[in-house]
Amino acid sequence: MIWQTTRFKIDLTQPKLMGIVNLTPDSFSDGGQFDSTFSALKHVEQLIKDGADILDLGAESSRPGAPPVSLEDELARLIPVLKEALKLGVPISVDTYKPQVMQAALDEGADIINDIWGFRRADAGVKAAQVVMDHGRCGLVMMHMHRDPQTMQLDPLPESEDVVARVRNDLLSFYEHLAQIPYGEKASFDLKTRLLIDPGIGFGKTVAQNFSLLARQRELLELGFPLLAGWSRKSSLGAVTGLQDAKDRVIPSVAAALLALERGASVLRVHDVRETAQALAVWQATCKQDAF
Repeated sequence: MIWQTTRFKIDLTQPKLMGIVNLTPDSFSDGGQFDSTFSALKHVEQLIKDGADILDLGAESSRPGAPPVSLEDELARLIPVLKEALKLGVPISVDTYKPQVMQAALDEGADIINDIWGFRRADAGVKAAQVVMDHGRCGLVMMHMHRDPQTMQLDPLPESEDVVARVRNDLLSFYEHLAQIPYGEKASFDLKTRLLIDPGIGFGKTVAQNFSLLARQRELLELGFPLLAGWSRKSSLGAVTGLQDAKDRVIPSVAAALLALERGASVLRVHDVRETAQALAVWQATCKQDAF
C-alpha cells in the first residue's frame, strides 16, 4: 500500500509515525514551546532522531475553544519553519484548513495537507478542495469534525447516534465532494492513492464516542482508505485515567496508539515519538514471531 505525496511514495505496509510540531502559543498540550523558528527546528530535528517518519507542522491551534488565527499570522509562523524542514529529507505535512495556507505550503513544496475540515471550506472564493486537486500529487489527510473548534465540545454529536456510522458516512460524503472537483492541468495521480482518513478523535465527540471509534475502527477501514489515528494526549485519555495535565498522558497515548495499530491504523500522529517508536518496535518484533 503506497501513499502518494508530493516528493515521496510512502510505504504503508509498515506503520508510520507522524510527529506533531505545534508552531503555536496556545495548543492544548505544548503551546508556546516551539513557537520560534529556532526552537521549532530543534524540536523537528529531535523528532526525526526519535523515529518520526513524517512531520506535521501546525500554525493554528484546533483545541476546543481555540480562537481563529489570521491568515497573515498563520503564514508568518509556518513558512520559515516549513522552508527549513523541507531540507531534512522526510515527508512534511502541513496541518491547516485555510485554502490560502494550503496553496502557500504547496508552493514551497509541502508533501501533505492535513485538514481538520476535510477539504470542505472556502475562503474569499478559494476552495480548499480545488487547491489540492489542482496540485494533483500532494498527500491528503481528510479528518472528520463535528461543528468547529469553537463549538465542537460544547455541542458534540448526540449520544443516541451511532458515531461510527455517522463518521463513516460523513467521510464518504467528504470524499465524494472532493472527487467531483476537476483535476488541475498538472495533476498526475489518482485521488485514492493520495488520501488517508482520520476519524477526528476529540473533534465534536464525547468520551464514550471516541472510544467507540477506537473499538470499532475496522469498520471505518471498510471505506477502502488507510487511516490516521490521532489519540496523542487527548482529553478522553485524561477522562479515563484521571490525568488532568496533557503532558502526563504519555503512557495512555502510547496504549491508545497501539490499540489503533492493532485495529488497522497506518499512521500514528503523536507528540511523544520516542516512546511510541519504542512500543512500536515491541509490536513489530511480536508480529514477526506471529508470522512463523
